[in-house]
Amino acid sequence: MTSRKKTLRILAAATALASVPALLAPAAVAAADTPGERDRGGAVVSVEQAADLTAEEVAGQLRGKVDSSQVRYGVTAYRVTYRTTNSSGAATTASQLVVLPKNGVRQLPTVSWLHGTTVYRKDVASEDPESADRLAALLFASTGRAVSAPDYVGLGSGEGFHPYGDPGATVAASVDGLRAARTLAHRSGRELQRKVQVSGFSQGGPATMLVGRALQQARAERYFTLGALAPVSGPYDLSAFEAAAANDRIENSGLYLAYFVIAWNRMYGLYTSPGAVFQPGYDGESGYDGEGGEPGEKVDVESLFDGYHTTDSIARVLPAASKDLFTEDFLDKIRKPEGILKDRLRPMDNTCDWRPNVPVEIFYARGDKDVDPSNTAYCSGQLTRRGAANRTTDVGDVDHSGSVRQALPRIVRFFEESARTGG
Repeated sequence: MTSRKKTLRILAAATALASVPALLAPAAVAAADTPGERDRGGAVVSVEQAADLTAEEVAGQLRGKVDSSQVRYGVTAYRVTYRTTNSSGAATTASQLVVLPKNGVRQLPTVSWLHGTTVYRKDVASEDPESADRLAALLFASTGRAVSAPDYVGLGSGEGFHPYGDPGATVAASVDGLRAARTLAHRSGRELQRKVQVSGFSQGGPATMLVGRALQQARAERYFTLGALAPVSGPYDLSAFEAAAANDRIENSGLYLAYFVIAWNRMYGLYTSPGAVFQPGYDGESGYDGEGGEPGEKVDVESLFDGYHTTDSIARVLPAASKDLFTEDFLDKIRKPEGILKDRLRPMDNTCDWRPNVPVEIFYARGDKDVDPSNTAYCSGQLTRRGAANRTTDVGDVDHSGSVRQALPRIVRFFEESARTGG
């Protein structure tokens, strides 16, 4: 990464996309008929049109950001709020972008696109016309696919905080998002095919593997099944990734680690006092006298990661290095996790430790300074030991954000190949 601004952004900002919020016809947004249907996971709460683009307009949005040569159709995008569950299993709502191609096809191939690390709740596909994830969804839909791009719990217009990296909430929001997308398509006389091609970037890499496993094992969903897997630049060995952040071996490690620690403390109770974790001046209790703030200013790091602060505003007051933000004792606990931290990290260290029965291609970039390419080797190794065929693809000497820009057109081709071979 070349700047702190790019740390948690998924792609460089795209050109402005004209957003035309408009309610669909009443029949299209009618609530489910019974209380049981209204409360089930995936039940649609509301729908708004977010964009209506010709093929030429889609290509214009992609041009200069992502290869637009594969665009074939115009698309209609919808902002959909639906019911799901949070990290504690309690009922909540989440939002997503659903994009349908304007190609006249009734039975649509289905893609689930899972986004990367996002701290500001409006920096998601359903809300931000310039979001990189909107670009990804537009690309997939313009090639003839229905796309479900969930914001996850606590981002977009969803309720509560974002349970960053929690496997249960990740799977629930993604699978329930597919159900909601199916309902939306059905109301317009279309149907989503059962096989889902799943892809995602960065945080969305391990999310891809989690959602894929849930779909294959049919534990979370009866209609949809798994069609193919194409994760990009994911931290599949999360323990090693967080240890590298604690050792300042990744770009802007302080921001990554702070987001992780605060979210996991809210979910799992990693510490009892900010003063036991953050350096004086960043615990909200003592004066801050460092770069990025005024003398005597107090910085409450926990409050910065509430979903309402932009990446830029956080970066202005937090140091880039973990050693300048966290106490050494706490960093050592990240390097050598024990107790609840070790227990909760284990599932996220094993998102690839199963045997997919579909085509798998793992994309990475040798120039990535945020998520080391060794993570891809780690994931591929776990799959291979389980007897799962997989291939890895290096998209070049580009940075973390560049890896997904380069991967997206390759993923389209991989999905087309997988569909031809029955994946």
